[in-house]
Amino acid sequence: MKRRVSFHTLGCKLNFSESSTLAREFEACGYERVGANEVADVCVINSCSVTEHADKKCRNIIRKLHRRNPDAIIAVTGCYAQLKPAEIAEIEGVRIVLGNNYKGDLVKAILEVENNPRQIVQSCSCEDITRFFASYSSGDRSRSFLKVQDGCDYKCAYCTIHYARGASRNMPIADLVKQAEKVAATGLKEIVITGINTGDFGRTTGEKFIDLLRALNDVEGIERYRISSIEPNLLTDEIIEFCASSPKFQHHFHIPLQSGSNHILGLMRRRYTAEKFADRIEKVRSLMPDVFIGIDVITGFPSESAEDFEQTYSLLARLRPAFLHIFPFSERPNTPAVDMPDKVPASVSTARAARLDELCRELHSEFCQRTVGSEAEVLFESTMRGGMMYGYTGNYVRVKAPYQRNLINTVSRVKLLSIEDNDDVMAEILA
Repeated sequence: MKRRVSFHTLGCKLNFSESSTLAREFEACGYERVGANEVADVCVINSCSVTEHADKKCRNIIRKLHRRNPDAIIAVTGCYAQLKPAEIAEIEGVRIVLGNNYKGDLVKAILEVENNPRQIVQSCSCEDITRFFASYSSGDRSRSFLKVQDGCDYKCAYCTIHYARGASRNMPIADLVKQAEKVAATGLKEIVITGINTGDFGRTTGEKFIDLLRALNDVEGIERYRISSIEPNLLTDEIIEFCASSPKFQHHFHIPLQSGSNHILGLMRRRYTAEKFADRIEKVRSLMPDVFIGIDVITGFPSESAEDFEQTYSLLARLRPAFLHIFPFSERPNTPAVDMPDKVPASVSTARAARLDELCRELHSEFCQRTVGSEAEVLFESTMRGGMMYGYTGNYVRVKAPYQRNLINTVSRVKLLSIEDNDDVMAEILA
């Protein structure tokens, strides 16, 4: 009987690409991958540590898994395992803790523990994180997350990612093209280009992100690309112009702002001003008027005054992005923000986040409403709910239509008819 392995992935798209690659490695060794809620012999948690809530969520999952699978090998990897390996190792049921430098050794570690019951804990300092775990996701949906870059050199005042992931590094473009060709061979039609600081690609090899985009654009079988996230200071005119001219690169950008106050941006150690950010948005819109823009925002950073927040709110209200990802500030150990004065009360931070959430709902509905009556290309996914199938337009509007099996994992031309619940847009398939 095959040994069973389950995966529990927290956090970013990078983690999902890595978990999927690990799952394929387990399957190659004879394991059967089962659902997260099924009984398993091995339970893998790929952790996140972007906030204290993420740490707590990981601890709760570990305890829940141990209660459900008392004899299972519980293995924890990822950013929380990198930052606090000893803390995780003390939780009952945990047999393996691997920091990010050793994530690719997980299958080997499991085999060691199966043959010689003991606990394995491996981590290292952020300066010693040098390995690149090549990965892409497959089998989960109609798109693949392709990891092109890892680590970050930016060291923003609130962030632990550079401690958890190490310095910025990448594989050569030629190797990443081969990865994309593997994705195409699985039949998937869309790739999301992902990394920790994706636009910083090239630190290891001296290559440029724009050259990677051009090379991926030539991969046969992949019909769509999206860039998962890119810093505004790295979103060059050249990248914008290329994405606007390529039929494969979708009109969809995720660009972190964090604050619309230059005072707060300076304290955060961000590498742009509010004016520079607005300039990038305006450049994108000048070439892609239908673009979907998602923006990250943090509320309640130390010393954020009411005026600072109003500057953020006003900037976002003026720029009219399609979506906001809103994060009340979470103090992380060993970051410069911990020692900053003028802490903002949690109640104030939460109230500001609630105001931005209201703005987000308004902006997203407004964006979706503008699409009604137009035609678009939609990549339909395999999930069927209530007789309907779902997919996304190139500019990331979620669309639903009556289920047709022959259209799954194909790009279909549709007419967008009306706004439904949750801003889904009802579509009619065009011949």
